[in-house]
Amino acid sequence: MRPIRCITCGKLLADKYEEFDRRVKAGENPGTVLDEMGLKRYCCRTVMLTSVDLTQEIQRYRKW
Repeated sequence: MRPIRCITCGKLLADKYEEFDRRVKAGENPGTVLDEMGLKRYCCRTVMLTSVDLTQEIQRYRKW
């Protein structure tokens, strides 16, 4: 799932995830992208680096 807030400090991350994901998929270094986005805390960086977007995977299944 996409991160909404940092688990440790509570900083809002949802508004940064799409840009981060797009730039990393384009081949940029994830650490550099996080630096340029202003994410300096290791807790926020960890959440962004380890989150996996399963939205498309989950949508394949029926609710009931």
